[in-house]
Amino acid sequence: MKKNVVIGFLGTQLDAGKKRRWRPSVAVTQQGAFPVHRLELLHDRDFLRLAQRVKQDIEDASPATEVLLQQVDMKDPWDFQEVYGALFDFARSYGFDEDREDYFVHLTTGTHVAQICWFLLTESRHVPAKLVQTSPPRRDDGEVIGNYNIVDLDLSRYDALQQRFDMVAEEYNALLKAGIETRNPAFNSLIERIELVATNSDAPLLLLGATGTGKSELAERIYELKLQRRRLKGRLVHVNCATLKGDRAMPTLFGHRRGAGGNGSGDRRGLLREADGGMLFLDEIDELGLDEQAMILHAVEAGRFLPIGSDHEITSRFHLVAGANRNLGQLVSEGKFRADLFARLNLWTFRLPSLCERREDIEPNIEYELNRSERVLGTRVGFNADARARYLDFARSPSTIWPGNFRDLGASVMRLCTMAPRARITLALVDQEIESLKYQWHSAESDPDDTLVQELLGERAAEIDPFDKVQLAYVVRTSRKSASLSAAGRTLFAASRETRTSRNDADRLKKYLGRFELSWADIVS
Repeated sequence: MKKNVVIGFLGTQLDAGKKRRWRPSVAVTQQGAFPVHRLELLHDRDFLRLAQRVKQDIEDASPATEVLLQQVDMKDPWDFQEVYGALFDFARSYGFDEDREDYFVHLTTGTHVAQICWFLLTESRHVPAKLVQTSPPRRDDGEVIGNYNIVDLDLSRYDALQQRFDMVAEEYNALLKAGIETRNPAFNSLIERIELVATNSDAPLLLLGATGTGKSELAERIYELKLQRRRLKGRLVHVNCATLKGDRAMPTLFGHRRGAGGNGSGDRRGLLREADGGMLFLDEIDELGLDEQAMILHAVEAGRFLPIGSDHEITSRFHLVAGANRNLGQLVSEGKFRADLFARLNLWTFRLPSLCERREDIEPNIEYELNRSERVLGTRVGFNADARARYLDFARSPSTIWPGNFRDLGASVMRLCTMAPRARITLALVDQEIESLKYQWHSAESDPDDTLVQELLGERAAEIDPFDKVQLAYVVRTSRKSASLSAAGRTLFAASRETRTSRNDADRLKKYLGRFELSWADIVS
């Protein structure tokens, strides 16, 4: 059977009373259902005599209790830093033996600051103990033992609390998913990880994913989550780095002082300063120049930066979330992105899957887009049954590519809602939308080689093998960059010229074009 060990401060006021008065350090050892085998009594050197007297009284009242006096000196027992540091040091040097002993921290004695510190150390398991609180008897009938209550801070043991924590976590997950009942297991797992990181860490986050996968929307919801959890109180500053080119980038991000750069404009605060206390979302961070990347890294690590034209750094502490749709690791190897900034961002990296990877989430996202269109248009629009089935079959088909991902889906549903007669989306309207999407995607994905050969040959282009189309298109592009037929031939036949007896490159090129009934004038005009 394990021994019960109680750790607590000497009560310099309550423990100093007469023997017939309730004294908490004595009373805690006299609870019949809670035997105390050892009491670790913490005291200041100035109260050593009182501690010795209390020890003697406990040994008289409860001979089975061993009392050990622990001297812990503090200049100011109301100074949080000093009290916490002293108790932390005590806990580290104590040598807890949980296999043989159960530990309890007596909260009744000591200052309120000490009680708070005990709670924090116990909850964090620096002190592996439960809390015990004693109280005086309710009636003044000469009884001096009073009552006790034990609180176990191991929250995993409380099913009701765990259920509440799970409900809160589900609420936060729903917030990150904009309330959409997503079904894709990989995406749901991703959101759970983001929720844990966003609520427990202020380190930079990197959101990767193709255009339209929802990086900006997710960053906004991460901000709302951190705002609810009181991890920040400032505003969200959203920066599209692709719009920051040339001389505009530095002053826009970091601000500038009056007259900096030789102009007479006034002071400019800069977006990093606007984000102080909040969140800075740098979308398409891979579009920033190397100089801007270096200053961003310094601002994140030091919490300050130097505005353009200023001699003094500005303090700004913010949570950085970055978005990118390119492989930053590859950009680092190409010298287009700083390795040190990538290492800083890469602590928490999350890749958002494309719509094609989340086809089971298309239906709930259509419902979300219908609700959003209602807020925009002021009218609730719905699908006819046959129209809904047709649109879902198309949207979830493996052949439907959705190149713009959720951005394409949202725009499609908005068009349907806007054009819907009498607020009902019909089968005819869905068929028109599907044809429109197919045409848009085909036009965007048309092969430039096909287009070039089609322009040159017209209907005869259909008679040429795909392999020959690629070769002919390359020959045409090279010829259009060359000053003459001979120059083009020298470029195209540079390798094989050395192995041939005849080196008339112009003649070889003319004969090649003749195979397709083309002349030099045809391809360069």
